Amino acid sequence: MMQKLIVTLLAAATLTAGAQSPAGVGKGDEVLLEMAQAFKVSDSAKLGRLLPQAKGHPLEVWAAYWELKARLGTASEREVQDFMARYAGTYQEDRLRNDWLLLLGQRRQWSAFAAELPNFRMNDDREVRCYGLLVDHLRQGPAAAPHLGEEVHRLWMQQRDADDGCLHAVSELLDAKKIAPIDVWRKARVMMEQNRPRVVRSAVELVAPDAAPQVADIANNPVKFLASRAVAPGQVRKELVLLAVIRVATTDPDQAASLLDNKWGPLLNHEERHWGWGVIGKQAANRLSPNALGYFANVARLGDLTDDMLGWYARAALRAGSTPKWPLVLSAIQEMEAESRNDPTWVYWKARALQALAPSGRRAAAQSVQAQADAALAALNQGSDAASEPVSAPSKPEHQVLFERIAGVRGFYEQLALDALGRKVTVPAKPAQLTAEERAGAAKNPGLQRALHAIGIGLRNEGVREWNYHTNFVNAKNQPGAMSERELLAAAQLACDRQVWDRCINTSERTRNAFDADQRFPTPYRDAVVKRSKDINLDPAYVYGLIRQESRFITDARSGVGASGLMQVMPKTASWTAKKIGLTGFTPDQITERDTNIAIGTGYLKLVLDDFAGSLPLAAAAYNAGPSRSRSWRGQTGEPVYEAAVWAENVPFFETRDYVKKVLANTTLYAAVLTGQPQSIRSRLGTVGPRDEAQSEVNRDLP
Repeated sequence: MMQKLIVTLLAAATLTAGAQSPAGVGKGDEVLLEMAQAFKVSDSAKLGRLLPQAKGHPLEVWAAYWELKARLGTASEREVQDFMARYAGTYQEDRLRNDWLLLLGQRRQWSAFAAELPNFRMNDDREVRCYGLLVDHLRQGPAAAPHLGEEVHRLWMQQRDADDGCLHAVSELLDAKKIAPIDVWRKARVMMEQNRPRVVRSAVELVAPDAAPQVADIANNPVKFLASRAVAPGQVRKELVLLAVIRVATTDPDQAASLLDNKWGPLLNHEERHWGWGVIGKQAANRLSPNALGYFANVARLGDLTDDMLGWYARAALRAGSTPKWPLVLSAIQEMEAESRNDPTWVYWKARALQALAPSGRRAAAQSVQAQADAALAALNQGSDAASEPVSAPSKPEHQVLFERIAGVRGFYEQLALDALGRKVTVPAKPAQLTAEERAGAAKNPGLQRALHAIGIGLRNEGVREWNYHTNFVNAKNQPGAMSERELLAAAQLACDRQVWDRCINTSERTRNAFDADQRFPTPYRDAVVKRSKDINLDPAYVYGLIRQESRFITDARSGVGASGLMQVMPKTASWTAKKIGLTGFTPDQITERDTNIAIGTGYLKLVLDDFAGSLPLAAAAYNAGPSRSRSWRGQTGEPVYEAAVWAENVPFFETRDYVKKVLANTTLYAAVLTGQPQSIRSRLGTVGPRDEAQSEVNRDLP
């Protein structure tokens, strides 16, 4: 019946464009666009020929940057310094400085590197930071900061690809005994799990160069490698065995568990065994295997695990049946480093664990008073003044303190914390209206003007980078320094007024105190979105929440895998949906047209939502990762039913896990915006479990 309604309502959908159109492209713009293409293919000769034609263009600095960057390896220091002087204060000046510092580091020109490094304002390149720390070590020797080695190792662990800067710094600090061999092996282990054999080999070459050739054998056929080793004598051999077990675990955690349990485990030391079981447990948990907790149980010291492993241990404990194993959730979170532990995700689940494990009511109050009395008695026995202090009323339970720490409207767990405290999501009060002077300051900002011009002629990546630089590192007076909250709001409003919605939203999101819902949660194309949604019985807030996450309202957005338009629809999905909803005459080139994209996107979303019996989390996951994956993640008949927050946190793909949580948080805030009424995210989540056998047949045709 509903499919018939969709067909009836959308068959007459308008296929004419309502798309955001960039500013008119003039002759000078065409030169810039041609240079942008030449830069992508490193055509330095063409860039040199076109550069004079870009003189005086609003984006001249981009033209000059591309031309010099393309031949930086042969450019003189004078040319580099002249460029940075001519375009001082711009994004391009600091980005060229970044490029130049990398080149100086590769050339080991440490004096020139040290002289230029303090001028690098963005400081956003880990390789440059590694070079900088190495220079400190080379210049200061034993007097260098005591934690220098730890910082280099931390940066190196964050690098997924092989680079010269961090690798060279680690090599030097390893020789100086400021980095231990075990830290290098840990890098190799992490990279083997991530299937980065080249990076693994570069790490092994630092600590065991003779063993480095065996990395390829391990990566290609770890089982065969292990079969050829009867024993594992010596530290290097044991580490290679562990690398092989890790490699097996990435494709078959159960087989890896058998190998570790039956033969190799006893030959490894405690830390190596724990790491192996941590990887196996993580890989099993990522596959939603019921064996995951059993594998983690072999870890006697959780401190030997990485935060990534501990996160999956906590997730596995959350989904260990219809009721989470709260003691295990709590122990995993407590072992995390402070940065992870303070993430709203783990603050929330720690609070939930403490809440579940806490004694209730009068018993809790009595225990609190008794604990204080016991402490006072102990102090009296030790002669402390604390013994004379009166026993106070019980303080707030720790779980409540944690909920209050993160409660708010800004994210999934922040909204869930509000629910836990009995509060609702409401639209925060709008900040004071921007003054004419504040708005004019943003409009006159040369960096923001360049960014908008670049975006307007189709150089979106360049425009976004320039915009971000000038809202992060340059204030409204065009001076170095971060923008104030009022300046950020003015810049965001400039982007909103120009309908550059992604910059509008992202810039406004950077304010810590002010919360402008009109900027953060705009409702472009409101008539079209609300009408289509209501016509096919979709919640407009859900549609807006999804569009905000998919495209930030960029009508011509295109993903790396080919999804297009406001609702990021794949070509095959668009053609299939157009037929299903009776949208005749559809051709793939129409997918970025606003009304067409909304018609197809909402039509597909409705079909997906119906197939998942109205479950917003399951439908969001299906929209992002495909219906077949969402079906498999919900479990099979006889498996437990979970609260949706537990299910969402256990979605195996990081992108989809993040997507589901953001879409649901967006939806809840949009519902408050559109209705003007307080909202509850928990009421939208429900539970997730195996498909009800009483439901209609699965729509296997859904792409």
